[in-house]
Amino acid sequence: MGNDTVLEGKKLLIVDDEPDVVDTLKDMLGMCVIETATDFETAEKSLNSNKYDIAILDIMGVNGYKLLETANKKGVPALILTANALTAEDFAKSLSQGAVAYIPKEKMIEIPVYLTDLLKAQAGTENPHRWFSRLESFFDAIFGINRTYHEVKKEYIKKHGPIGDA
Repeated sequence: MGNDTVLEGKKLLIVDDEPDVVDTLKDMLGMCVIETATDFETAEKSLNSNKYDIAILDIMGVNGYKLLETANKKGVPALILTANALTAEDFAKSLSQGAVAYIPKEKMIEIPVYLTDLLKAQAGTENPHRWFSRLESFFDAIFGINRTYHEVKKEYIKKHGPIGDA
């Protein structure tokens, strides 16, 4: 089953203060029903008023952690897509606060793959942590092969179960 098939008609909220990022994601995810927000207030109102299959949230510029909290309360799985907050600390904070994935903007071109994985995981047909395995080498390179990444991974596995193979 291809990405387009799984994503077809899914309702997404894309929140980023960079209009070019929002436009790129809209183009890449044209098979989805998309709503967008470029600021916290609009995004929070949308989360509180509508139902979404997934929210894609930036951290910086839109108060992404507060939006993540709102998404969790509304039962909306949230994927963090970030560039400026690409740190081991933000990685750990995003996961511990309930994000279903933490994707660097450098990997934005692959967002249909990650969303497909997450939707299949919701349906019970995919490992819910596959995105984690797909990005392990990227995070090792960004964070440096150090204890921080591996400690976060260990805590994540302890809380959510085995990651499995990509």
